[in-house]
Amino acid sequence: MQASLLNAGKGSWMWDMTWFVLFWLCTIRAVPASPDRLYPLAPRQQGAHCWHGHTMAADPSQWSWTLADQHIDELLEATQSLLRAQEDSSKPFGVEHFRLPTLGPRLAELRRQLLFGRGFELVRALPTAELDADGRQALLGGIGGHLGQVRPQNADGDLVGHVRNVGLDAADPSVRIYQTNQRQTFHTDSCDVVALLCLEEAASGGQSLLVSAATVYNIMLERDPALAALLFEPVATDRRGEVPPGAEPFFVVPVLNWFEDRLTVLYQRQYIESAQRFLKAPRLSAEQAKALDLFDEIAGDETLHLRMDLKPGDLQFVYNHALLHDRTAFVDKPDAPRHLLRLWLSIPGDRQLPPAFADRYGSITVGDRGGIYV
Repeated sequence: MQASLLNAGKGSWMWDMTWFVLFWLCTIRAVPASPDRLYPLAPRQQGAHCWHGHTMAADPSQWSWTLADQHIDELLEATQSLLRAQEDSSKPFGVEHFRLPTLGPRLAELRRQLLFGRGFELVRALPTAELDADGRQALLGGIGGHLGQVRPQNADGDLVGHVRNVGLDAADPSVRIYQTNQRQTFHTDSCDVVALLCLEEAASGGQSLLVSAATVYNIMLERDPALAALLFEPVATDRRGEVPPGAEPFFVVPVLNWFEDRLTVLYQRQYIESAQRFLKAPRLSAEQAKALDLFDEIAGDETLHLRMDLKPGDLQFVYNHALLHDRTAFVDKPDAPRHLLRLWLSIPGDRQLPPAFADRYGSITVGDRGGIYV
């Protein structure tokens, strides 16, 4: 029968039907979605959040700027004002004691760039060397208060976190990777915006890497639409011991979410893998693992991600819903280990998040969401 079909005359109905079936069989895998799909797929992305690292690296002036002397004086005065008003600088930060008459408008533009532009920015020359430990925390928290609401970032409820190697091992499921000197891999934090203020750089390594989730998705959609579709299905992610009351020790959210015409990412590969230790967690299929492998491979493309060295006094802002960030492994200086201060922010006027994010964020109310509550 097969031979007779292949030998049928061109133009006959049997010939036409044969090639139609062959064409259908060859292309069915490339169809990523159906109208009744439970988890909607995103179309190909475009816009300011969709960028390539090599383009950004060619012109750092488009995403980095240095504080003017007037701004530095303003920050130092505001920091002292905040410290006088608050005996404990770890308390919630407000702008009433951190006034920035000339820098404030520039921070408002920075916020707009995070939410609706490229999704990151680097501010240089913060006066960290002129402040003690409390002053540095107040400085960072005060700036953050001009952008949004500061959120707790660990089980201790810390509003300002310390990113440094404390000799722990990322293979331990109770350890969060920022507490080690190991490679982090591309991931997002559980907040709208993360801010990192560099106090000490490493002796070697410790570079910051950023990549556009939209760009990674577009390339994955071209290379393997079927695997791209799997990123929109829920996966379990380990809470690493920081479990809210009544919650499971893992949360379940898709890596990519298409909601109200916005592509939103939430991802930490190591924590997805360690969540498999829980019997109640949904199993990660072999095909899902292949999808994550391809996602990681594309994000790791040197032409797609942007690499930058953070120097003391540098303050980096990253928008978690559109970008992933990474940090390379590093070696500390014996007398001055690598040390960054971290802030998690919830931003007013931000996008709506899918309901599934409530499993991780606690609330999805714009301007009052994200962080870790235990």
